Amino acid sequence: MAGEGDIKLLGMVVSPFVVRVRMALHMKGVSYEYVEQDLFNKSELLLRSNPVNKKVPVLIHGGKPICESLVIVQYADEVWSGKGASIFPADPHERAVARFWAAYVDDKLFPAYIGIMKAATEEARAEKAKEALVVLANLEEAFAQCSKGKPFFAGDSVGYLDLAVGCNLFWLEAIRKMFGVTFFDVGKTPLLAAWAERFAGTEMAREVVPDADTAVVFAKKLQARFGSNTSAK
Repeated sequence: MAGEGDIKLLGMVVSPFVVRVRMALHMKGVSYEYVEQDLFNKSELLLRSNPVNKKVPVLIHGGKPICESLVIVQYADEVWSGKGASIFPADPHERAVARFWAAYVDDKLFPAYIGIMKAATEEARAEKAKEALVVLANLEEAFAQCSKGKPFFAGDSVGYLDLAVGCNLFWLEAIRKMFGVTFFDVGKTPLLAAWAERFAGTEMAREVVPDADTAVVFAKKLQARFGSNTSAK
């Protein structure tokens, strides 16, 4: 196995998927070289490493690229199984459940909140906000089932599903600042609201997750670049 000096992560600081991978590597105690990418002027290294999707994150380990954040997180947990905390549950059924909900987050939550930013009308924005809130209501139930009354989705400590959901928190806060959409309602999703505070307070999140204002700045650049007529607060 290649040593840790042979590890690079191609990423972008405001990508929730890159943040997910960085938190996983932090959990495993793996050191790496981080290489920031400009997705409007993609590097030759990125294009060679991920010729299919041409997206970040890409983990390059011993010269071999691994693409897609959920795949990278699983890879890290397996390759560095002897380092740091385990990311995946030991129980096969619990692993399957965590994978299901992680895929649900990427398929439903991310498109909904990004759709709020891209919406051209108030009606379209309201529809996307409604979609996001439905996703969070379902995740509230998932948290109740998966956590079994403990602080995190994975139980007593952060695990795979916590990373899958938690990497989106700074963007949800950015969207709240821009458009006034409140995602975590103590009355409607009290478990998720409390979990989000606990997650944000972990040493890993404090070290890796960018400030929401960084996402706001990036979102406004995107709006200007693509001529969006959306209004932000």
